[in-house]
Amino acid sequence: MSSEFAIRVDGLSKCYHIYDKPRDRLMQMLARGKKQFYHEFWALKDVSFSVGRGETVGIIGRNGSGKSTLLQMICGTVSPTSGVVNTRGRVAALLELGAGFNTEFTGRENVLLNAEILGFSREEMVSRMEGVLAFSELGDFLDQPVKTYSSGMYSRLAFSIAIHVDPEILIVDEALAVGDARFVAKCMRRIKDIQDQGATILFVSHDVGSVRTLCERAIWLDKGRLAEQGDVFPVTGRYMEFMFKDDETEGDALREEITTQQQAAPSESDSQLVAAQWASTSIAPTESVSVSPTLEESQVALDARPVTHWGSHKGMILSAAVCDEHGARKDVHAWGAVLDVVIEARVPLDISREHLSVAFSIKDLKGTDLIVSTTHDFECRHLPDKERFSVSFRLINPLVTGKYLLVAAVENRQHLDIHYYEYVEGAHYFSSLSNVQFFGLFQPAIEQQILVK
Repeated sequence: MSSEFAIRVDGLSKCYHIYDKPRDRLMQMLARGKKQFYHEFWALKDVSFSVGRGETVGIIGRNGSGKSTLLQMICGTVSPTSGVVNTRGRVAALLELGAGFNTEFTGRENVLLNAEILGFSREEMVSRMEGVLAFSELGDFLDQPVKTYSSGMYSRLAFSIAIHVDPEILIVDEALAVGDARFVAKCMRRIKDIQDQGATILFVSHDVGSVRTLCERAIWLDKGRLAEQGDVFPVTGRYMEFMFKDDETEGDALREEITTQQQAAPSESDSQLVAAQWASTSIAPTESVSVSPTLEESQVALDARPVTHWGSHKGMILSAAVCDEHGARKDVHAWGAVLDVVIEARVPLDISREHLSVAFSIKDLKGTDLIVSTTHDFECRHLPDKERFSVSFRLINPLVTGKYLLVAAVENRQHLDIHYYEYVEGAHYFSSLSNVQFFGLFQPAIEQQILVK
């Protein structure tokens, strides 16, 4: 941690006066302190900590523990009852939905308004408007009043503004919870970029995995008081132990969400794929290569808006999807079921097949590689000399209940420094669902033995 602080909080407290009836507020004014018609609610009580420059700190705690109130006071949108907050650097904040927006203004006008509040000239922000539009993916909605936006659109606009004002301190208060899976993954990647640039980040989330991935330290609030602060793993570990006492877990809520998604999905006949005709010679059961049908016959598509898409020969990958054992592309897969990761490519014949490799990765939405496999692994399979072919990677689904994304790539593995002909991160967004509660990132089949001596 840097010895120079970016945020310092000393003895911070916030008390709200709660009135049982509207008339009690008037009575309090008339009483002039002689009688109290309200009761006190301390949203935050005597909290102190500091955050060094370039440090990323997670703030955790149950709903109502004071997290949002703390961030609002750091941002200056709420005044403390007592205590002091000091910040050094430009602060960009993603607080609760709609915070900082004038709902009668258009998205574009709100971009300019927020930029001016943060000290940017109108001309400077106009020059960055295309970047805001591209990242938010709002299209024509940028010129519509914000009051017509959905919660997800609010989140997109707020995050796009925050990352385009060169924040020295970025504050994120669960604003990404309402985004779709693809946009959340995109935002997490951008947060890591801002982190690498040396910005200070305060990150509030109920997702302990996200906090552990992004943060070095954690601050745990409970009932408005500082319960614990320190290194992220021990603090979040004790917080999880504390939360485990509750009946309903975060995993239960996620499982319910994915089950709803599965029930709302189109019928299998609507998403049925053309099964690839796998060659039967010199191919292991878990990895197959075949010459592809024509493009019109292929029904496996790439997601139209991947997190990243780059490479020296973009367009090589025609399709990529996580399918079931019958070749049907599905967005929800059961734990323990057969998965076929199918990648179809068109590789020009003038590219040597000697070091050519097709690869896939399954990542969580935080961008962590969970499963990676390539045709270069182990036996270094020689890909067909035909221009167009498909590769299938078959495995038993070990993924615990959660949301994931597929990465597809075509590579040259001649050197340790891999050359990517094409890399698509977010070729297919899907979920895994288990009726059993598992711990960890994934749960492979494990043989157990009990020996009595």
